Amino acid sequence: MSSLQELCSGLPLRPLPENRGRWAGVPHAPVRTPNLSPEEEQLALRNALRYFPPDVQRQLALEFAQELQQFGHIYMYRFCPSIEMRAYPIEQYPCRTRAAAAIMHMIMNNLDPAVAQFPQELVTYGGNGQVFSNWAQFWLTMSYLSKMTEEQTLVMYSGHPLGLFPSSPQAPRLVITNGMVIPNYSSRTEYEKLFALGVTMYGQMTAGSYCYIGPQGIVHGTVLTVLNAGRLYLGMENLAGKVFVTSGLGGMSGAQAKAAAIVGCIGVIAEVDKAALVKRHQQGWLMEVTDSLDHCIARLREARKKKEVLSLGYHGNVVDLWERLVHELDTTGELLVDLGSDQTSCHNPFNGGYYPVQLSFSEAQSLMSSNPAAFKHLVQESLRRHVSAINRLAQEKFFFWDYGNAFLLEAQRAGADVEKKGASKMEFRYPSYVQHIMGDIFSQGFGPFRWVCTSGDPQDLAVTDHLATSVLEKAIADGVKASVKLQYMDNIRWIREAAKHQLVVGSQARILYSDQKGRMAIAVAINQAIANGKIKAPVVLSRDHHDVSGTDSPFRETSNIYDGSAFCADMAVQNFVGDACRGATWVALHNGGGVGWGEVINGGFGLVLDGTTEAEQKARLMLSWDVSNGVARRCWSGNPKAYEIICQTMQENSGLVVTLPHEVADEQVLQQALQP
Repeated sequence: MSSLQELCSGLPLRPLPENRGRWAGVPHAPVRTPNLSPEEEQLALRNALRYFPPDVQRQLALEFAQELQQFGHIYMYRFCPSIEMRAYPIEQYPCRTRAAAAIMHMIMNNLDPAVAQFPQELVTYGGNGQVFSNWAQFWLTMSYLSKMTEEQTLVMYSGHPLGLFPSSPQAPRLVITNGMVIPNYSSRTEYEKLFALGVTMYGQMTAGSYCYIGPQGIVHGTVLTVLNAGRLYLGMENLAGKVFVTSGLGGMSGAQAKAAAIVGCIGVIAEVDKAALVKRHQQGWLMEVTDSLDHCIARLREARKKKEVLSLGYHGNVVDLWERLVHELDTTGELLVDLGSDQTSCHNPFNGGYYPVQLSFSEAQSLMSSNPAAFKHLVQESLRRHVSAINRLAQEKFFFWDYGNAFLLEAQRAGADVEKKGASKMEFRYPSYVQHIMGDIFSQGFGPFRWVCTSGDPQDLAVTDHLATSVLEKAIADGVKASVKLQYMDNIRWIREAAKHQLVVGSQARILYSDQKGRMAIAVAINQAIANGKIKAPVVLSRDHHDVSGTDSPFRETSNIYDGSAFCADMAVQNFVGDACRGATWVALHNGGGVGWGEVINGGFGLVLDGTTEAEQKARLMLSWDVSNGVARRCWSGNPKAYEIICQTMQENSGLVVTLPHEVADEQVLQQALQP
C-alpha cells in the first residue's frame, strides 16, 4: 500500500508499478465504442504516451493499445494506486497550503470505491462522470497540489493538469474546465472520439469539479421532491402507505431508497446491475431486495395495507415492473402506485445509461460494444414501452415526473408518446421536478448548498448540523414569508433526519437547500466555530452545479425561462467568472451534466473556510453573487417571484443594482405593431 507522501511524489516510473489490470469485485464502466480510424488510434496512443519518458514508452504502448482496443479508452490501469482511496483528514496530506490539502481531500472522496460508481475508470456517478480521463492525470495533479503555494494557480483542461501558473493569494488556487468543445462539434459522436483521444472529458456536474459528496447529495433533493409531489398531487403531508416507483441505484440514483424511508412512504426501485443493488443494501440504504416480480408485488401490497415504511429493491428492468403494475390494474382494477419517476442515466442512453428490457444486463453490455446500432434500436423500443406503461397508469390517479435525467427528452427522440399539445419544445406531458414540483425554488434563491468537514471527524459534522439548524430557526423566529418558512422547516426536518439515517458515505458532508441569507449566515457561523476551536479543521463550502445560478439547461434548471434565452449560457459562464473574482478557492465550468453532453453548460466552486476574517469576507461576497446572479436573470426573464426577491435584496445591499424589466402594459401594442 502506497502512502500519501508517495502519492504526491509524481508518476511512479522506476520501477513501474505492477499492472494488476481491472480489479475483480468492483463495478466497471461499459465498453466504449469511439469508432476511431487507424490514424486516430495512433493519435490516442501518442497522446497517452506524452505523460511518460521514452525509456518506458515501448512497454506502456502495448498495454495502452490493448486498453484502447478492448475498452474504448486508455485508463492506464497500471497506475491505479494501491492506497486505500478515501478522504483522509486534511492534516495528513503533504501540502504547502491548506487549500491544496482540502482539494486533495475532495478528489480522493470522489474516487472512494464506496462513493464512486466505477472507481477504476475514474467515474464518480452518472455512468460517465469523470474525475480525470486517466490515472496519469491523477498522479500529476496530486503532485502539483502538494507543491502549490498561495501565489500559484493550478489549471485543469478536461482532466489534464496543464500546470502551476503564477497568480496572487486572492486568486483561485484551482481553475477547472471540462468539455469546452466548440459548439458545432459538441455532438455525442464527436465526444466519444475526443474522449478516446484523451483531449476532452465529461465531468458531469460535481464529478469533474471534485465536489461530489456521495448519494446524500441527491437524497435531500429527492426527499424535497417527493414531499412536494405529495403536497401538489395527493394533497397530503403524510405519505404513509403511498407508493413511489422509480429506477436506478447505481450512482446518484442510489439516494432514492433512503429518500423513500425518510419521507415515510413505500419506495420500490428497480435496478438491472446486481452489484449496485447489493452495494446499497450492504450500506443500509436499501431495506429489502428481491429478484421476483411476484414477490415484489405481494410485498408492495402488504406494505400498503400496513402503511409500512419500506424501500424495496427489485433486481430487474423497470419496464417489466411498470408493465406488471399495468397488468395488475387491468386485471384487478387495483392501482398499486401513487407517484413515479426515473433516475436511470438517460442522458447517456446508448452507452450504459439505460438498459433495454429485451436483454439481460450481461447481454446488453455485450451488444452495446459489438453492435451499437442494434443496441440503440432496442433502447428506443424499450423507452417507447416504458412510456406506454406510464401513460396507462396516468389515466388513473397516478402522477409521474421527469427527474432531470433527460428521460422524457430521450423518450421523445425515440418516438414515445410524451408530447404536450400546445406546449413549447421544452415541455412534455409530464412535469419537470425543477419547473413544477419544487415550486420554482430557484427563483426564490433556494438551492443545494453543501459543506464538507475536512477533519473527517463526525463530531465536527454534528457541530455544523447544530449551527445550521440554529441559523434557520433564528431566521424563522425573526420573521420570514410563508413560502420561505416552509423551505426552512423542510430543511430543519432534513438535518434532523439526516443524522438519524446515517447518510454520510465518504467524506463528512452535509447538504441542505438554502437561500442567499441562509447560506451566508451558515457560512459565517461555521467559520466562527473554526476560529473558536469548536470545529477542528477547515470546512469546504460548495454546492451542486444544479443550482440557482450555476446551470443553463433548457430541459431542467432553466426550463422555466420564457423570454427565449433558455438556450443561452451567459448565466453559468458569468457565474464561474464571478465566483473566481470574489474569493472562491476553486472554480469549474463544464459542458454537459444532468441531461447530457451538449445539452447544458454548468459550473461550481469550492471555498475553504479556515476561521480567518479573510475567509468570512470571501464567503459573504462570493455567496451573495453566487445566488443573486441567477435570481436577477430570472427576474429579467419576467419571473415575479425573482422580481420580488431581487428588489428586497437591493434594499438590503446598496452595492447591488439590477436592471428591472417593465411589463408590456397592453398586449395589443404588440399585435398592432406587427400587423402587415
